[in-house]
Parts: sequence; C-alpha cells; structure tokens
Amino acid sequence: MATIKFVAHDGAVTEVSAEPGTTIMKTAVNNGITGIVAECGGAMSCATCHVHFDPEWSAKLEPPHTMEKEMLEFVIAPRPTSRLSCQIKMTDDLDGIVVHLPESQY
Repeated sequence: MATIKFVAHDGAVTEVSAEPGTTIMKTAVNNGITGIVAECGGAMSCATCHVHFDPEWSAKLEPPHTMEKEMLEFVIAPRPTSRLSCQIKMTDDLDGIVVHLPESQY
C-alpha cells in the first residue's frame, strides 16, 4: 500500500494509506481529509477536488487530459502543479506523494 501526505493550507500534514488504483480524491474522502469537497464524486464536473503537487512529483504523474485542463480553468488560484485529485490513481510509484490542499475550493 502507498502513502499520501496531505498538506492543509495551514501547514498541517495528514498521512494516509492508499490502495493502488484508488484515486487520490477517493482516498481523501474515505479518510475525512478536509479541503477536498468532491461534490461530483469524481465525475470531473465540479473541480472541487483541486489540489497542488510538489513539482518533483509532476514527472511521475500522467499528464492531464484535455477535459481536466478545461476544468482546471475554473479553480481558484490555479498553479502550474494544479490537478484534479479525482484523475490521479495511486500506484506504487506514487508512494509518499505530497498533495497540497488549496485554501478554498469555492
């Protein structure tokens, strides 16, 4: 099992275990991580699972598809490392990934 480190906007870190193949969004929701709202449940229609990754993890992530890029246009304060956590499935290669939660999803 891989681990994810969620970093809240205030700097608090929560580390959780993630089943391979499960999205980062689903893992966050299942573990009560505040900051990922996930209103659409992973259907990529709301962007309330927006997160930022440490730059060193970007090379290990599959690039975003066109639809994800379009949804990211609607998030508050996007960054070059912004992604929708519903689109990132955990793998052993992502063990220890650091996920930063934005100040707000709305």
